[in-house]
Order: sequence, then C-alpha cells, then structure tokens
Amino acid sequence: MRFVKYSSNGNDFLIFTSCIRDDGSRARLAQKVCDRHHGIGADGMVVLLPFATSEYEYEWEFYNADGSRASMCGNASRSIGHYAYIEGIAGFKHRFLSKERIIDIEIDAQQTHKVRSNLGICEIKKEQINEANPYGVKEFVLVNTGVPHLVGFVPQIHNLPISKDEILKDLRYRYDANVNLAYIHSPDKISYLTYERGVEDITLACGTGSAAVFAMALRYQLCNAKATLIPPSKEELELSMDTHSHIFLKGEVQRIALCEWIAS
Repeated sequence: MRFVKYSSNGNDFLIFTSCIRDDGSRARLAQKVCDRHHGIGADGMVVLLPFATSEYEYEWEFYNADGSRASMCGNASRSIGHYAYIEGIAGFKHRFLSKERIIDIEIDAQQTHKVRSNLGICEIKKEQINEANPYGVKEFVLVNTGVPHLVGFVPQIHNLPISKDEILKDLRYRYDANVNLAYIHSPDKISYLTYERGVEDITLACGTGSAAVFAMALRYQLCNAKATLIPPSKEELELSMDTHSHIFLKGEVQRIALCEWIAS
C-alpha cells in the first residue's frame, strides 16, 4: 500500500488516494501506520476520495493517530491540497469537501511549496471561561474552526509548557476540545501551542489551532488582521482574515517521502 508522507509546519500526515469510502477498517489502519515505533509515524492519516462535483474537485477522510475521525485539520488541508496538485488531481486553485465544509486551496504559482487554505469563519461557542491553571490564563474561550478549540493567552512566554501535563489533559477532556495556549509578542507575532485530541499530546503545530488563536487575538484587539503564528516546530504560518471574516492559513508544505506499508 502506497502512502506519501507530508509535513506542514511540523504536523505530519500520511496521504493516499482511494475510490472506496471507508468500510470500517481505516480507523485501525490509521492507528497502525501512524504509530511512531511500529508504523511509519504521523499525526494523522488522510484519504483523498476523487469524487468531483461542480463545487469541488475531491473529498477527504481525515483520521487522527488514534484512529478517531476529525471533521477538519488546517495543516492537513494544505498538505492534501499540495498532494492533489502534484498527483494531477487538481490545479493551483481548487476546492475540496471536508466533513463539515468546502475548503478553498491555493498553491503559490511561484513557490509551489507554499500553500494557502481558507478555513472559513471562526465560531465562538463560549467566552469568559474561568479555569484554575498554572499558566497565568485569566479566561479561556471555546471556539470552533472546523474542530473545537479552547483558547487562552499567557502573560509571559515562559508560561507556555514544553510538554503535556495533567492540566492540559483535564481541560481537553472536560471541554472535548483541543487546548491552545498563546503568547502575544507583538501585533504581528504570536507564539502558540496545541494539545490535540486524537494525538493526546502537544503537537509541533496545529492549523485549526493557529486559526483559533489568531481569531481570538484579533477579536480582543491583540493583533493585526495579518500576523505570523509560531508553533513549537518554529515553522512560521501566515494568518490573515478577509472582510467576510474568513481565516486564511499560508505556509510551507514538505512532500517528504513515498512509503510502502506491508499489511500485517
């Protein structure tokens, strides 16, 4: 079985094309191939389904490393957009259907390793959430950028934890959401991290997490309408918002390797 391994800002994914929708076996396949020690290793597995309509060029199925399905993944959307372009499935500009929404993709014509995706509008679920925490976050906010995210801003960059802890884990399960902590360096620069569901750890990057952080920083007038988001991988992502409140992610995508999986 052939996979292509991709990385977008440190998030890595295994991608393949199939004309068959999930028959119930792909959750287990995702667990096996995403395993860092006994598989190929990745944060998630993506299946491109080449079913085109007048509205989009293809569909996808996205699986977290633990086999759970997710409706959206920002960095994976940029990876699969590049994959579809390289594989001749779609052009520089195209659209695909995720579980919840149609995603617009644009490959930079001059630097084809740079890909931009439109994640749409950030939906606020609940503001002014008070949770005791050691990070210095005064209030959290729960939002949806394709998947749910709990966002909090820390007063100092050293308040960002360097590894997962029980507080992050507890918040993740209490709100059934990814947990994001962020530090505002300036109106143009934000550092952030994400404890991700399905991976159950702090990942090197998270596209929907960066979108959630950016949207809330913009809402609270902490940043400009275009800013650089820096995840733990230190690979920068450009975030911007248009006049319709759509959030755009742009950054480098790496096509790392062709991988062959021998079923076991």
